[in-house]
Amino acid sequence: MIVCLSSALIMMTNQFIYINFEGSDPARLGAQVISGIGFLGAGTIIVTSRSQVKGLTSAAGLWSSACLGLAIGIGFYYGALIVAVAVFLIITLFKKFDTWLTSTNRMITVYTSFSTIEHFDKFIAYCYKNKFRVHDIEITKDPNLREVTVIAIIQLEADKRLNHIETIQKFSSFEGLIHIEEL
Repeated sequence: MIVCLSSALIMMTNQFIYINFEGSDPARLGAQVISGIGFLGAGTIIVTSRSQVKGLTSAAGLWSSACLGLAIGIGFYYGALIVAVAVFLIITLFKKFDTWLTSTNRMITVYTSFSTIEHFDKFIAYCYKNKFRVHDIEITKDPNLREVTVIAIIQLEADKRLNHIETIQKFSSFEGLIHIEEL
């Protein structure tokens, strides 16, 4: 949404320049800024060791800021103001909506570590016993830790919507579980 709004702003800024300034080429507006900030924004996107993608909103925000700067710089204030307010609302309200939506859905992905493989096996059996379906498991061992631990990223699905905080609290008391957190 942020990139779409900012792209629309750039096109409106193109029209604004073409109408108000003679001899301009509306197709070339800010081409270097737009591609340059895209390259910079791509550098903010990372994939963590826990298979999470981080930085997409930051990259879109950087690009949007550059587009807003181009519009403001040429004097297209009302277009920039409308898009700035819309971007702010998207970043704040949609984050809350996303948090609510994902914290109560049927799927939960957890990052866990167990003291032994046997405790991990018992945990999986415990999940099945509590009517969770296991969709995906990624198991590794952390060579940096002194003790041999089993690290697993587990994707679980329940029969109905569930509160993820309560589910993590329920799992956290499991014997042999060293650490658990939702991804």
